[in-house]
Amino acid sequence: MTGPAAGEAPGTAPGTAPGTAPGTESRTDPAVDPKLLEILVCPVTRQPLRYDAGAQELISEAAGLAYPIRDGIPIMLQDEARALSVGE
Repeated sequence: MTGPAAGEAPGTAPGTAPGTAPGTESRTDPAVDPKLLEILVCPVTRQPLRYDAGAQELISEAAGLAYPIRDGIPIMLQDEARALSVGE
């Protein structure tokens, strides 16, 4: 049995930060599953949503709300949504 490589903490997988479980590393550009985007609707209006990849939001034109996407997971709660400004 060999120990951790130089600079790695014991008990961590190679290439992971100490205290980070393998497979839970933070992703810099999480993608939303396209099939998920097809079935999601606005929880307020039940209308389709528009995906804004740059802002990482799902936009409900009908409700005037933008639902955030965090770590690739859409947060479909009205309390977490941002109100759209005029012209957005």
